[in-house]
Amino acid sequence: MSNKFVREEINFLKGARGRWNELKYAFGVVFQFMKGFRTLHFVGPCVTVFGSARFGEDHPYYIQAREISAKLAEQGFTIMTGGGPGIMEAANRGAKDVNGASVGCNIVLPHEQKHNPYMDKFVNIDYFFVRKELLRKIFLCICYYARRFRNFG
Repeated sequence: MSNKFVREEINFLKGARGRWNELKYAFGVVFQFMKGFRTLHFVGPCVTVFGSARFGEDHPYYIQAREISAKLAEQGFTIMTGGGPGIMEAANRGAKDVNGASVGCNIVLPHEQKHNPYMDKFVNIDYFFVRKELLRKIFLCICYYARRFRNFG
């Protein structure tokens, strides 16, 4: 059982944890926030782009996200995404196409998401809720490309 995520899930399903373990968990969450804040503190005025990791380069949303992000980056905005493939990659790529600033807040998953190559700076985060808050905290504007109707999670 070397996978950290499997261990955490098994421990969660066991029920309530002792106070010491809860405190360690809380410190881990605070550490994740501090890591994100320190990495993304000086990115400047930021537009956060949310979107599916499943769209390919030929999809109309991918093309549109890339074009809009390029136009926003030309106006001096930093483009921030979840750092993965699909729409996130398109947005970061659009910013890089015009030499704009491009950053990401990537989630660490056991088998899936790796950061895209179009970011100047990125931070890897272990918890979805920390990532979501970092993406929310910094933006001045938000763009959302829906794959289907659902929440932002």
